[in-house]
Amino acid sequence: MRPKEISLNIRPIESSEDDLADDHMFTSMETPLREDAFALDDDTKIEKIEKHFREIMNILGLDLTDDSLNGTPRRVAKMYVKEVFSGLNPKNRPHARLFENKYNYDQMLVEKDITFYSHCEHHFVPIYGKAHVAYFSNGKVIGLSKINRIVQYFAKRPQVQERLTVQIGKEMERVLHTKDVGVVLDANHMCVASRGVGDTNSKTGTAYFAGKFLDENIKREFLNYINSK
Repeated sequence: MRPKEISLNIRPIESSEDDLADDHMFTSMETPLREDAFALDDDTKIEKIEKHFREIMNILGLDLTDDSLNGTPRRVAKMYVKEVFSGLNPKNRPHARLFENKYNYDQMLVEKDITFYSHCEHHFVPIYGKAHVAYFSNGKVIGLSKINRIVQYFAKRPQVQERLTVQIGKEMERVLHTKDVGVVLDANHMCVASRGVGDTNSKTGTAYFAGKFLDENIKREFLNYINSK
């Protein structure tokens, strides 16, 4: 005797934009940019952002004649364009020079505890933490400082941690011409700590494994190393 089929009339729960943002959704591996994203030069962008940020401060009721606040719109505009979102501009992409692996080093190479600062694209507040990047040489090696620069380049834009992790991993593959890449990020999100749920203790971990790092033993070796004191 076949079991009686049960029909469930389930209505989807409507989600607000804030709910979706808190669910940490992202649309693609690429940072969403318009085709005309770089039609304006940096100086023009700074002027426009300064104007709009000044208006935001006015709306909030801040006294912009105060000596402490008067220069804030300009400072914020320069910080956005020249510093914390400088990774949006492809001209700032680090040029990674490769070297021959003259020592024939065929083991895992790990750059551990790379400090990075980014900004949540949902609320424009900081994400900060540590990145751990590893690879196996495919006949070439990369300068250690360039690994740090790759992390910083992709971190310096509005981000979600999942996308940032994948972007670092894919860039390492592209530069080194190898799939044998592993990336782990451990980060604090101020959108969780300073607003919303207000949890100051939780951290978020993400990982990207490809090539040899899909092997459980190699993956475990990498994770054990980055978790060691």
